[in-house]
Order: sequence, then C-alpha cells, then structure tokens
Amino acid sequence: MPSPTKASRTTVAKAAVASVSTPANHAPPVKAAPAPKVVKTTRPPGAEAARPDKPKKPKLVRDSFTIPKPEYAVIEALKLRAAKLGQPAKKSEVLRAGLKALAGLSDEALLASLAAVPRVKTGRPAKA
Repeated sequence: MPSPTKASRTTVAKAAVASVSTPANHAPPVKAAPAPKVVKTTRPPGAEAARPDKPKKPKLVRDSFTIPKPEYAVIEALKLRAAKLGQPAKKSEVLRAGLKALAGLSDEALLASLAAVPRVKTGRPAKA
C-alpha cells in the first residue's frame, strides 16, 4: 500500500479534527442533581450530659518587653537545661514558670528579688 502524501495526511487530520469539534457531536450538558436536603436531628434530652465538657482555653495576650542581653541569655540557658532534663521548653514557658515561682514567694522574698533586678529604660533600644 503506498504511503499517503503530506498534503493528503493533513487533509485527513483536519477533517478528523473538524468532525470531533463540531457542535453536533457534543453531548448536551448534563444538569447537576440537586443537593440532598440535610435534616437536623434532635438529640435525646440526656445526650448532652453524657458528653464531657471541654475545658475552656484561656485567652492569650501578646506583649513585648525590653530585657538586657545577659538576662536573655539566662532564658536560653534555662531552655537548654530543661531540654537536657528531658522536658524541652519554649521561651514563653520558661517565663511563665518564673512567674509562678515569683507568685509563690513571700512578700519579703518578692521585694528582695525585685530589688536584685536593675531597672532598664523602657521602649525600643537605640539602633547601633
């Protein structure tokens, strides 16, 4: 059988594309079925009492503060120390643990701890 020439091949290809893309060959669009209606069921009267109440999460507050570099290094050292003890801690967890420790001190011990901390100028540090 002789091979078709280039001109006859392109004519056959164009005819095939034309026959595929004609609107008469396309199926009519199918309408989507309507979504099933959701029926809410009511719970029996004792069902809510059987479910344990979830404890409410405390509202969180974001804040920023200025701290001297040596004291910031202490936070990092405490984080490493906690990790070596098998209890990795985040910076905020270390600070919160420190707050709990301060809250448990007597008034005299709290005042002594506060006196041991030098005052720093508030606000953002100057650009170096």
